[in-house]
Amino acid sequence: MALEHLLTVDDLDRETIERIVARAGSFAEVSGRDIKKVPALRGRTVATLFYENSTRTSSSFELAAKRLSADVIPIKAGGSSVAKGESLEDTVRTLSAYGPEVIVLRAPWAGAGDMITRWTDAAVVNAGDGKREHPSQSLLDIYTLRRHFDSLEGKKIWIVGDILHSRVARSNARAFRTMGAHVTLCGPPTLLPPQMGEALGCEVTHDITGVDDADVIYTLRIQNERMNESFMPSLAEYVIGYQINSKRLGAKQLLMHPGPVNRGVELSADVVGAPNSLIEQQVESGLVVRMAILYELLAGGKRQMGETA
Repeated sequence: MALEHLLTVDDLDRETIERIVARAGSFAEVSGRDIKKVPALRGRTVATLFYENSTRTSSSFELAAKRLSADVIPIKAGGSSVAKGESLEDTVRTLSAYGPEVIVLRAPWAGAGDMITRWTDAAVVNAGDGKREHPSQSLLDIYTLRRHFDSLEGKKIWIVGDILHSRVARSNARAFRTMGAHVTLCGPPTLLPPQMGEALGCEVTHDITGVDDADVIYTLRIQNERMNESFMPSLAEYVIGYQINSKRLGAKQLLMHPGPVNRGVELSADVVGAPNSLIEQQVESGLVVRMAILYELLAGGKRQMGETA
């Protein structure tokens, strides 16, 4: 199916994911050249609007657009009229006056991407909305894993950590399942209510010992910035119960983390750079996958040159 927006992993069927992953692979070849730009989106404009701090996602979307020869309008809320109290709607309508074909939005409000589709003709990419979703992260994680596995069919993936506050966990659980993987969610009871497993169609456990059976361990950081009450007695107790370290990570298991890593908390320092850690590969994958997403929305989908939705 052709993508009109990328708001949720529910916008992606298996065929579309495979197509984006394959396209990202072709862009990876371009990234190895001396001249890394391609003219695929020349004359198009991409706006990035970030209401939350970001290093990996914002920089990779901006660079992805530039590598495709698009013009880029980067907006950080702290340095714009948003800091003066401008509403999301007014900001989007102002940006839309410049005629962007894509708006990449990160916001602390669940459903913000869906909302702004009412105020712009541009394709909208959800680059993270509160605790709800982060679909481009799911695509880059699938791409990273497919560099090691021919297929995710039947692979056992454990997502470990602060599931409750993680948009990555919500998106990845569904995306991995779409690709045929068996997903288990693991974390302290206060950070992993049973209903989350039911909603995401995954197994839930509070016992880390079963992680030995996983093909992939996907760890998450404790998101203190999204907590307004105490969810655990102490970080020390979390480390004892759920930290992935050299004793818990098998030599044949792949380790992933969306970043930023809290070394010494969810991961011990020695496993971050271990031979079976894919964390650096995930960062590298972000650029080519986000190139593929922009290409899919503008050159491969409904929005051909001069058209709007």
